[in-house]
Amino acid sequence: MILFCDTSALIKLYIKEAFSAEIHAHATMAKTIAVSRIAWAEAMAALARRVRENPVDTEAVETVRTKLRQDWSGFAIVEVTQAIVEQAGEYADTFALRGYDSVQLAAARQLQESASEELCFACFDNRLQKAAKVLGMQTIGK
Repeated sequence: MILFCDTSALIKLYIKEAFSAEIHAHATMAKTIAVSRIAWAEAMAALARRVRENPVDTEAVETVRTKLRQDWSGFAIVEVTQAIVEQAGEYADTFALRGYDSVQLAAARQLQESASEELCFACFDNRLQKAAKVLGMQTIGK
């Protein structure tokens, strides 16, 4: 099984939050963990925001950044291509998704269509999860 993590799911692999245990369990079972290239920027932005809002977390966040840097090359990275952004534009309209959510979905969909094994899409946005289900993806989330 390929576990495709949007940024909200990816962060749960590094910071203990609600549903972190579920994501860890699926990550352990997965043959491959995949992410979109944009997850890097989104994750770093989320971590920076956490430090701004909770300066006491600075040291813990730096540990997470270091671990993410170490792990990044082990993920299957879906590159953001023109075809993906065009599909994302359609998904944004069809499913009323935010920009990066639609890119995440289009990246997962491209991987799903090209992979020979089952793909499970992990996200924690209700609208994004519903869209993934409409596209026939198995999902994990709230």
